[in-house]
Amino acid sequence: MTDMDNIELILINISGADRPGVTSRLTEILARHNAQILDIGQADIHHTLSLGILFRTTGDRSGDIMKDLLFACSELSVQIRFSPVSIEDYENWVSRQGKNRWIITILGRHLTARHIALVTEEIARQQLNIDSIQRLTGRMPLRDDEEPRTKACIEFSVRGNPIDLTAMRGRFLDLSQQDEFDISLQEDNVFRRCRRLICFDMDSTLIETEVIDELADRAGKGAEVRAITESAMRGEIDFSESFKRRVALLKGLDVEVMREIAENLPITEGLERMMEVLHRTGYKTAILSGGFTYFGNYLKQRFGFDYVYANELEVADGKLTGRYVGDIVDGKRKAELLRIIAQVENINIAQTIAVGDGANDLPMLSTAGLGIAFHAKPKVKQTARQSISTIGLDGVLYFLGFKDSFITDNN
Repeated sequence: MTDMDNIELILINISGADRPGVTSRLTEILARHNAQILDIGQADIHHTLSLGILFRTTGDRSGDIMKDLLFACSELSVQIRFSPVSIEDYENWVSRQGKNRWIITILGRHLTARHIALVTEEIARQQLNIDSIQRLTGRMPLRDDEEPRTKACIEFSVRGNPIDLTAMRGRFLDLSQQDEFDISLQEDNVFRRCRRLICFDMDSTLIETEVIDELADRAGKGAEVRAITESAMRGEIDFSESFKRRVALLKGLDVEVMREIAENLPITEGLERMMEVLHRTGYKTAILSGGFTYFGNYLKQRFGFDYVYANELEVADGKLTGRYVGDIVDGKRKAELLRIIAQVENINIAQTIAVGDGANDLPMLSTAGLGIAFHAKPKVKQTARQSISTIGLDGVLYFLGFKDSFITDNN
């Protein structure tokens, strides 16, 4: 039987210039003295090491262990601090391990001390504990004009049960709108770590335009179609009805115009980088669009999407008839297609992601395991659980936990 009175729990904190072999040397000493490591964590900030080890030993061994650790740290030119931990404190810590874990991601063109202070203030208000903080993006420029399209992202891993989860989400939404940065709150469960399917809206998401507006401009109906588009995206009129009215205004337009528009589509910032990473890591990708298959297929061929579902325009004698073929891909249909693709690929719906900007994307965003409103209309941003409004599409990668170092090192 273990003599609990003779047990000692000791926390050591090591800091100093990072160099190879520090962790190996210290753990070798603990192993030589048969110490049991109960917890360990390490971080490196600008070549400065911060290492913590909580170990268990007995009273007759602790003095020799601390002496050997002190000599080793002196030789390694790092500082060490010893803190005794009571068994009661340790057991209280262990009891908290069963609490929920959350990932809070903040991103924007620049992140300031104010942004971090605002988010951590809410974390504290909700009585959550921060387990770790890591920067997902690369080096930050020192001059504002050095990299005008720079990105900054910091990820917090927190533990506990929020006092009011709804209020917390609302506070984060308010902060993101007031201070021009994005905040994501996700439960850190097994599905977050193994997403496998990501579905995108096309117009104003993958591309920085609404294709139907581009077609209408060529047909001389730009103002009329654009007004209907905006009303539909705001959720003021039914998408299917608005779609029929807009398509009818395209009657007589030469189909050759579609090729010209496709070859000059304004591609959303970050799309190419995002798709390279998603392909490399085995994601299935789909375009689910209320736009048109011609342009979806163009993007599929250019960027390697696996699926495209959109609306087919009817053509006769080389001109648009003002009608469409088949069922309209509206909001309800997008959600159905997401489920169908997940089923075909044998993917749990919790492992899916949806990204879109308009009101007709809301069913898809709410169906997916992770729904992201991208540069979305106010109604969509308020309804969706997650949103990105400050940077490009590759911001999606940070919500999935990717670091710039991984993206760069594995090209």
